[in-house]
Amino acid sequence: MPEKIQDDGYREELINGVTMMAPAPSESHNNIMANILVIFRNYLRGKHCRAYGDNIDVFLDENNHFRPDASIVCDRNKIKGDGIHGAPDLVAEILSRTTSKNDRGIKMKAYEHFGVKEYWIVDPVNRSIEVYLNTDTGFVLDNVYAEKNLDRDFDKEEPVLKLRVSLFDDLIVDVRDVFAEML
Repeated sequence: MPEKIQDDGYREELINGVTMMAPAPSESHNNIMANILVIFRNYLRGKHCRAYGDNIDVFLDENNHFRPDASIVCDRNKIKGDGIHGAPDLVAEILSRTTSKNDRGIKMKAYEHFGVKEYWIVDPVNRSIEVYLNTDTGFVLDNVYAEKNLDRDFDKEEPVLKLRVSLFDDLIVDVRDVFAEML
C-alpha cells in the first residue's frame, strides 16, 4: 500500500482501486476540521466512541482506503494500529475545489454502501453543513444547516443553526462553532 502523506505535500486515497491525489488542505479547511474535532472530542470524553481527523486511514475494503476529514467510530473492534477497518459511524468531508466532486459522488456512494450512518458535507464557502442519514434505501438528506447569510432578511426567515448528531441524544452542534475563526 502506498504511503498516505507524500513529501510533495499531496495526500493519497485509494478510491475504487485507483490512487487519487489531492493537495494538502488549506488553512480554512484545517481550521474547520480542528473545530469539528474539538466539538466531537469534548463531547466524547469519557465515552466509548472515538473521534478522528484526517490523519488516520479508513479501510472500507481492499479497493477503498479513505482519509475522511473527521469521523466518529463507536465500534472499538474496527480501530487497529494502522487505521480504522470498516465504516465509521459518522464521516465529515470538508469541500474544496479539488475534492468536491469525489466528496459528493464516489466517496459519498462508498460511505453509503459500506454503512456510514451519518455523512456531513461541510461547505466552507457557504458556511453550511449538509447532513445525510443512512436509511434502508441509502443516504437521505436530513437538512442543510447554515450560518446567517448577510444578504437575507432574517426577520422573515431564520436559518437552521443547530444540528443534533443522530448517533447521540444530546450532542447538539452549532454551525457557528464549526466555522469559528475562519479567515
